[in-house]
Amino acid sequence: KSFPDVPDMDPRHAMRLVKDNNVVFIDVRKPEEQTVSMLPGAITQKAYLENPDKYGGYIKIAYCTIAYRSGKFAQKLKKKGITVFNLRGGILAWVHADGKVYNQHGQIHRIHVYGRRWNLGPQEYEAVW
Repeated sequence: KSFPDVPDMDPRHAMRLVKDNNVVFIDVRKPEEQTVSMLPGAITQKAYLENPDKYGGYIKIAYCTIAYRSGKFAQKLKKKGITVFNLRGGILAWVHADGKVYNQHGQIHRIHVYGRRWNLGPQEYEAVW
């Protein structure tokens, strides 16, 4: 585990929590990655940082492609006393656990990865890099 001091969240557990409407996903990826697809109801890192108090009552789960950048983000916030879970395995683990991703038009089967080396999504997903 790259971030032993940061709590992580299994994708399937996160999916169950979404049903309770008390979760906010924080996407720490770059805008060009977010344009391809995001988790349901996710907000950008920028949106969260502009008004963190707005999400005080929510379970906060950060994510990126493989959970490294989101782990760094959660680690940084932990030092400020804010608990943010790191989505274990990132968006790749999410789609492998049958999680859905969306773009501005609705559900989609596309995810942004860094290149052929990270083209690890399920077969039905188109990888973009």
